Amino acid sequence: MRENNEKKVVRILYIQTSGVDTPERLYAPFILAMTARAMNIDASIFFMIKGITPLKKGVAEGIKIGNFPSLKEVMDQAVKSGVKLYACAQSCELLNMPKTDLVEYVTVAGAATVNDLVLDADATLCF
Repeated sequence: MRENNEKKVVRILYIQTSGVDTPERLYAPFILAMTARAMNIDASIFFMIKGITPLKKGVAEGIKIGNFPSLKEVMDQAVKSGVKLYACAQSCELLNMPKTDLVEYVTVAGAATVNDLVLDADATLCF
């Protein structure tokens, strides 16, 4: 019997449903996802319902809490570290936010994608 020396890829999915009306809930998925990346864990954030609101161009720059950098700075750091960002296509339709209104590094995806991400993840956290 051969030993399999390949390491299993560990994946965490963060689901963000909170929007700009609760800014204190917006930082956590980015900080956790960046920490996961530093631990060599694949990390993705799926934004749905009101969670897509900070993804609108120009919005995250205006969100800053306490001594933390702006949400836009945190988002940029997360993407640079390898965190993948997805926006729910149906939520974009529901909130009348076309893809052209979203920051450039977000992938718009449908319900099948979020289901696949959940099934492939070793852990899922919701905000």
